[in-house]
Parts: sequence; C-alpha cells; structure tokens
Amino acid sequence: MTDTVHVQNFVDGALVDTRDGRRTDLVDPTTGETYGDAPLSGQADVDLAYESAGKAFETWRRTTPSERQQALLKIADAIEARADELVEAESRNTGKVVPVTMAEEIPPMVDQIRFFAGAARVLEGRASAEYMAGHTSWIRREPVGVVGQVAPWNYPMMMAVWKFAPALAAGNTVVLKPSDTTPVSTVMMAQIAAEFLPSGVLNVVCGDRTTGAAVVSHPTPAMVSITGSVGAGRQVAEAASHDLKRVHLELGGKAPVVVFDDADIAAAAEGIAAAGYFNAGQDCTAATRVLVHPRVHDDFVAALTEQAKAATTSYGRGSNDEDAWVPPVNNAQQLERVLGFLSRVPDHATVTTGGGRQGDRGFYVEPTVIDGLQQEDELIQHEIFGPVITVQTFEHEDEAIAKANGVPYALASSVWTKDLGRGLRMSQALDFGCVWINTHIPLVAEMPHGGFKHSGYGKDLSMYGLEDYTRVKHVMANLEG
Repeated sequence: MTDTVHVQNFVDGALVDTRDGRRTDLVDPTTGETYGDAPLSGQADVDLAYESAGKAFETWRRTTPSERQQALLKIADAIEARADELVEAESRNTGKVVPVTMAEEIPPMVDQIRFFAGAARVLEGRASAEYMAGHTSWIRREPVGVVGQVAPWNYPMMMAVWKFAPALAAGNTVVLKPSDTTPVSTVMMAQIAAEFLPSGVLNVVCGDRTTGAAVVSHPTPAMVSITGSVGAGRQVAEAASHDLKRVHLELGGKAPVVVFDDADIAAAAEGIAAAGYFNAGQDCTAATRVLVHPRVHDDFVAALTEQAKAATTSYGRGSNDEDAWVPPVNNAQQLERVLGFLSRVPDHATVTTGGGRQGDRGFYVEPTVIDGLQQEDELIQHEIFGPVITVQTFEHEDEAIAKANGVPYALASSVWTKDLGRGLRMSQALDFGCVWINTHIPLVAEMPHGGFKHSGYGKDLSMYGLEDYTRVKHVMANLEG
C-alpha cells in the first residue's frame, strides 16, 4: 500500500470518481493524522450506482443457485488468498492490530461467505400439495430486487460481508455505502469480488451521512439495510416508509452480563474483559453492563479491574504486537463521545481503573471499570461504544432479570452460573436476541444475529439472514385447466 491512499467508488465493475470531485480526509486513528482521502458521493453518483445495479439485476436474478454459489466460493477463496493486503488496509483504516485482525476477522468472514454460498442452494417453503381440491400450490422464493446497504465503521470488512453475502446469494444486486471513516477495505473487496461477478452486481459508493440518506431514500431499491445507531435506524425507517421499502435494521446494544454467586469468578472476569475491551468495546454485542450478586461482588470487581489493567493497548499503525489487542476508538467524534460519558460519572459510582484518555496522540481510551452505578444512570441506559464496563448488583434472580431487561436495547446478553437450570430460566426471561451461557460474544454463521426493541429487526447470518433478502410468492395451478 502506498503512503497516501486515494479511494474511489466502485460502480459497474470499475473504479470511478465522483461527478463533482468532492472528497473527505481519511484519518489514522493511531495518530490522528490524515493519510488519504475518499469520495463524498452525491445524488448523481448514487443514481449511477443504482442504474448499474438495476441493469445487473435483470440477469443476476435469473442465475441458478449453483451459479451464485460458485461465484461466492471464488470470492471467499480470493479474499482468503489476499488476506494480508486486506488486513493491512483494515489496520491502517481502523487502528486495529494486524495479528488480531488476521486471526479474529478473516476466518469468520471467509466462513460466512462460504456459508451463504451453500445456503443459496437450500431455499425452503411449504411442500407443494393440493391444499384445495383440484389445485396444486407451491412456494417460490425470489430475490427482493436491488438492495441499498449502509455499513458501520467498527468492523468494516466483516460488516460488508454480512451485507453483501446473503443479498447476492439470494439473487439480489447491491449498492453498499461503507462508513466515511473506513471505506478502504470495502472498496478493495468489491474489486476482488468483481473478478467473479457480472458488472453492476456489487457496487460501492463512499460518502457521509448525506450520501447514506441518498442511498436509503432512492426510489430504486426494494430493500434497505443498515447497521448503525438507533438514530440512524429511525431515519432509515422513516425514509423507507415513504415508498414502503423493506427495512433491515441492526442498531446496537447494551449487553447485560449476569454473574451469579456460583460462577467461576476468575473465568467470568477474564471472559467478560475480553468481550468488553476487544476492538476497544466498539461492538454492539460487547459485554458492557455487568450485574453481579453481592456475595461475589468484591472479588469480581477486583478480578475485572486486574483484567482491565492487563488489557494492553496497541500503539502505532499496523501494530504486530499480538499481546497488545485493544486498539484506539475509530475517530475523533467517537473519542469525544466516550470521554464525554466518562466525564459525567456520577458521584455515587467509583472508577476502579481507567476513566480517561490514554496518551496524547491518536484516539485511545483507557480500559475502564465503573462500579456502583444505578439503573437510571446514563452510563447504564445509553450505548457508550468504547472500552468501558459498568458493574451493578442484584439480590435475586427476578431483580437481575428486571435490571437486565430495563434498557431500550435488546441485542445480546450472557449469564454466568454453574446451575444449568438457572441458566435456562434466564435464557427464557432475558429479552435479547442472543443469550450466551458462561461465555460472551462467539458467533457462528449457522446461527442468527439480531435483536429486539431499539436494537432493530431482521437477522444477519444463518438461513434467517438469507430469507430476509427473499420474497415469498404463492403459485397455484388448476389441475383441470
């Protein structure tokens, strides 16, 4: 990769510049310094991408599942073969550690594409049968059409895969907008995929919120999908409502972590710290909100505090230090947001470690533990999206459930206990799209990811994710006709 990065849109199988030449700086989160630029696409650029996707849909929709499978398998192989190049770009764009990104992101990305390649060939519906005398009915699963997608900056590569892989597997074509701060790896993947896809099947337009609004409100897509904030999700849902587009929303979380007094405290503290500080806590499923029984509270807080102190931060672009696995937050605005939360810790709470900016260069925040917060506090009720873990207590199971469920978000949660019956009761009572027992954050391609309430609706991964990108048609034939 050259020292200066000059990103372009990828439309109709080729790199293209914007019509008006507007661009935005790319900033290295490890230094705060500009290292390149990317397009700020306008309406004309979005129009061009949708024109390409619409034209490509007329042929891509008629490809067989086998043909789509073969294309996706080749894309997965090519991404795996060019992993070093992609990870270098991702590391520079996000500040993530190279070995951690290579080990923790490339394998699941490739696996997820391969999963959807196979899923394309096992679409399901009701059995063909005579549900009315003299008539045979059957179900067709068809692609929705052209899909507009907006991806976030916390996992630029992986979230792009979560967007385009199921959409393409189902026979749709895509216009994808990455975050304005992290477009580099997404454009690279589109170039790689273009070797195996017809022109216009996968298009990438770069830009800011205005660009995203143009992607979502455009009349061409039959469906729009976004991973982002609750506010952004509301705007997308409102814009899509005007022409009744389908909407797929994954809007973040505030994951409760319930630690009972019979849990393995050392294992819980280690697992929760890893799930809370990985990627600097910039994960909608991050273990951010611990509820612990008073009998083990002091031991747990002490253990978690030591884990936080040992969570080593990675410094410098493209860091290769495998032990330094906590990167900076992604951008200056997010640094300001996280530090704002930390500046407003109420007097009744205690910061046992961390609590501020780390260093004076780049966007680093100290891994932080805050004990003694109350349910109504903003650090409990609002998503921080930084390396901050809060701790509360509960006296009994019902209180734990009430506090866990007592936030607007409902994406992910976990329970730590040696009592299997208790774990199963909690999994039923917790109002979240995922409940882990004695672990937190593992995902597999075969199982769905998605939440309830303000965490949005629709599923990523799994056959449920593929089905979201299809429409169901009933066909009935008169046997006497």
